Amino acid sequence: MTNVEVEFYWRPGCPFSEALHSQLVESGLALREINIWAEPGAAERVREVANGNETVPTVIVGSSALVNPTVDEVHAAVRGESAA
Repeated sequence: MTNVEVEFYWRPGCPFSEALHSQLVESGLALREINIWAEPGAAERVREVANGNETVPTVIVGSSALVNPTVDEVHAAVRGESAA
């Protein structure tokens, strides 16, 4: 779909992460999946963009950080990065 990197931060057992992940994959978007409980520094990165919370799903597209976004918000961020 695009060559823009989409970082998808998630944690096991989170139904919101599972739902958004399914929607994004079905839409053809390539994701770099990052488990905040398994990857060093990942939880800290999420806290930096989520007001100190470990809220997932968090999606980072270029300079845009989206906390618990909709699939449409993620696609809008990807389009914005692609146009830049």
